[in-house]
Amino acid sequence: MGTVLFVLQIAVLVTTVYAFVHAAMQRPDAYTAADKLTKPVWLVILGVGVLLALVLGPALGPVIAACAAGVYLVDVRPKILEIQGKSR
Repeated sequence: MGTVLFVLQIAVLVTTVYAFVHAAMQRPDAYTAADKLTKPVWLVILGVGVLLALVLGPALGPVIAACAAGVYLVDVRPKILEIQGKSR
């Protein structure tokens, strides 16, 4: 059971870091054009998610990080890419 939780924790951490890097690489005006929170706010949300995934351990940290990354990747990322004229 410990190995499964460790693998899930690493997967969530990698996904959240990917979301953070993606958010950092986008134009700031794309966030407001897509009617989403601003770029700095998303960077803080995802950065805190990464830190919590590292600090709080497998019980709570990865759950918070997965929620933050999930909302960004499913809701914000597609709209930002659409605004910028990128397919994916």
